[in-house]
Amino acid sequence: MEIFEASVEHFNIRDTLDCGQIFRYVPENAGYRIFSGEHVCEAHECDGKVFVRCDSAEYFKAFFDLGRDYREIYSSAIGYGNEFLCKAAECGKGIRILRQDTEEMLFSFIVSQNNNIPRIKGIIERLCSALGKRREFCGKSYFTFPKAAQIAQKSEDFYKSIGLGYRAAYLPSVANALLDGFDINFAKSLSTPELKRELVKLKGVGPKVADCVALFGFGRADSFPVDTWIEKIYREDFNGKLSDRRAITEFFTDAFGENSGYFQQYMFHYKRNVLSSDSEQ
Repeated sequence: MEIFEASVEHFNIRDTLDCGQIFRYVPENAGYRIFSGEHVCEAHECDGKVFVRCDSAEYFKAFFDLGRDYREIYSSAIGYGNEFLCKAAECGKGIRILRQDTEEMLFSFIVSQNNNIPRIKGIIERLCSALGKRREFCGKSYFTFPKAAQIAQKSEDFYKSIGLGYRAAYLPSVANALLDGFDINFAKSLSTPELKRELVKLKGVGPKVADCVALFGFGRADSFPVDTWIEKIYREDFNGKLSDRRAITEFFTDAFGENSGYFQQYMFHYKRNVLSSDSEQ
């Protein structure tokens, strides 16, 4: 077990976890237990710091992107000149884009399409319980995320049985593609447009899933996933008239450039977790 700490100025655990980029975490005591690939950590905030207890400090320092100065990203959002983005950045300044396991993100966002977060979490938990390795950390057991080799061994019927529905055929197909020719390490060397063109060749990966995987699995911050919340932002807060999601993605990436993914997370969090909560009260 290893322990490290970080400042909370640009690191809010709850906001980072609750903005649609990760599905494997559970509240625990005053913080969270977080799973990534084969790794696990426990994180909580106290006295102006984030404390992380984990199986690998090296892995989780990279996972939480602690080597990046988020003050520059935040300042860029504030200085952009859009009132909505400015408020979103002020509210979500502690959000970080996690550097997650690439394979896990690919399979997870295939599961996520046309789905809601509680159901996504349930399916992924069943997937890990069935195919992952059982391990223990600080006296509690957990399951690792299965590798492509394990996912490829199961049939479409198995994936239907754990709740994937029409997506059931996608997981073994993509797993076999990873084993037979789609080289993730090579894909990491591609430009972002090239990467997304390769990703959409995989069964079950459309433009939105490709954007999510590029951003959350490959760390491509010039990606901008568009879902129903972002569509609302585009129409209501940017007075947009486009209806095609790919065109909306291009609108935002043209506007925000290399910070597109960071700004997307600020705005998604603000619209979904702050404004929608205020409207329900």
